[in-house]
Amino acid sequence: MVRRINWKLLVKVVFLSLFLVFTVFPLYWIFVTSLKPANEMFTFPIQYWPENVTFENYINIIKISNFDVYIMNSLILSLIAGVISLIIATLGGYVLARFEFKGKTQVIFAFFITQMIPLFIGLAPLYLLMSKLELINRLPSLMLMYTVMMVPFCTVMMKGFFERIPLSLEEAAMIDGCSRITALFKVIIPVMLPGLAATFIFAFVQCWNELFLAVMFIDKEEAKTIPVAMNSFITKFDIDWGSMSAATVLSVIPTLLLFAFAQKYIVEGMTQGSIKG
Repeated sequence: MVRRINWKLLVKVVFLSLFLVFTVFPLYWIFVTSLKPANEMFTFPIQYWPENVTFENYINIIKISNFDVYIMNSLILSLIAGVISLIIATLGGYVLARFEFKGKTQVIFAFFITQMIPLFIGLAPLYLLMSKLELINRLPSLMLMYTVMMVPFCTVMMKGFFERIPLSLEEAAMIDGCSRITALFKVIIPVMLPGLAATFIFAFVQCWNELFLAVMFIDKEEAKTIPVAMNSFITKFDIDWGSMSAATVLSVIPTLLLFAFAQKYIVEGMTQGSIKG
């Protein structure tokens, strides 16, 4: 007997395949561009793979620029800001999820409002503040600002994860003699590892990719981050597409490794709460 075609499944597979190509193709094109010599950068018809593969762009950004310094600056900055944001957001999210107090709704609403305010509105007062603190052209200025930027949304994320944890689990720990703080760190936090991982990765990626504040506050070569360094490939009269593409490929590797390492926790964290225990 001829098997009937499952049109619903077929449409779904085709749609997802097209979406995958649409998503992956820009990354593929950046990689291909990083392997092209200058004379093949703009050719017609379009070459989907270079005729003369070269690693000159990678050699240039590693030898000529301080790319290792940029990577290290971004890594240190994103890790510290991400960890601090996660700690503050975990405590804040716990309070918002477990306690009722006057003004709670307004606090959550204020957290969302902060995400709607464009960064450039606060640029002038922030610059004056950092100048007074003598933090211009220093990474601590970005660490402080990134932490302040990440805490509101990360707190709301953590609040959602805490609300998925049954209150009875915490109460049982407290009946067994644990204080509220002990129950939080020894019982609730281990259960919430997927949520913690998802929140940290969100904060890490946002800090890693941030450009606007980094360009405004960092100008010294030894303090530049990856986005600032890549922005320097854009000059008044030209754009070094080869070097920028090579730098993009190298800058994506740390985040890809992070996602690969924590993939299990990310999936569990994003789906946490779909089934209540």
